[in-house]
Amino acid sequence: MVKSIGVLTSGGDAPGMNAAVRAVVRTAIAKGLKVYGIERGYNGLINGDINELNERDVSDIIHLGGTVLYTARCPEFRYREGVLKAKEKCIEAGLDGIVVIGGDGSFRGAGDLSAEGIPCVGIPGTIDNDVACTDYTIGYDTANNTAVSMIDKLRDTSESHDRCSVVEVMGRNAGYIAVNAGVASGAIYTLVPEVPYSLDEICEKMLKARELGKMHFVVVVSEGCEDSISIAKTIQEKTGIDTRATIFGHVQRGGSPTVMDRVVATKMGVHAVEMLAKGIGNRVVAMKDNKIVDYDIQEALAMKKQFDTELYEIANRLSF
Repeated sequence: MVKSIGVLTSGGDAPGMNAAVRAVVRTAIAKGLKVYGIERGYNGLINGDINELNERDVSDIIHLGGTVLYTARCPEFRYREGVLKAKEKCIEAGLDGIVVIGGDGSFRGAGDLSAEGIPCVGIPGTIDNDVACTDYTIGYDTANNTAVSMIDKLRDTSESHDRCSVVEVMGRNAGYIAVNAGVASGAIYTLVPEVPYSLDEICEKMLKARELGKMHFVVVVSEGCEDSISIAKTIQEKTGIDTRATIFGHVQRGGSPTVMDRVVATKMGVHAVEMLAKGIGNRVVAMKDNKIVDYDIQEALAMKKQFDTELYEIANRLSF
């Protein structure tokens, strides 16, 4: 019989994680369960950084970026010895299951811990939207909006100086943020790691656009592509257009989550607790066709995500 559960955030922080934590805590308490916050992910679990939470502990956090539970990498958890240490801490704290909010790496840890007898349910929280089993990950919408907002501001300078701005956005090895930011900002070209590209083709397109009177440009580059500074240098050499690279970096992870991130995080948090309350573990919560579903962790990790090549083609076809 499940009496108490834990919740942790792991991997890179993402806007909306706090909304998920809030949903987990309040849903668990409403079901008569005790709920414990585990600070700094698996690292905190191994070290016993576990504290009981009540309804008031998660008041006024739904609108906050980052994670009130903090997060950290935990190399020790990659090995069975680390997983067994975490299991012992769960037993000591009386935890009958854990909600893990993070990405694929976090889910691998959740699967390992589930295999050792501690049921875990994962919630996808990463701005990259690169978790294959789900159409959407918590933090993705906020990161997209942040990227586009910054591009809009940068465009003022590009236009004032007849300049090309090469903008590098986050996404690790996935181009989902880049393609959305490219469409939404009207970039002359968008580069993603999923699709081959030619800098010669990009430069030719820019020169043709300049002949038609366009004097400033934005090129969006996903961080999984080659170095954006080198790309900017090549563009300037081939076109003669003053070109600067701007790397947005981790600012895209911050900020108050959008409505979508708050709502999806809340739904996923509720679903995760409902499963653990029934003693069900080794699952990952996901969104498919705007519905909240769940998958076996190993099945989820084995899935491959298809890149939206249609949107990519639209991004580069409409811009000129």
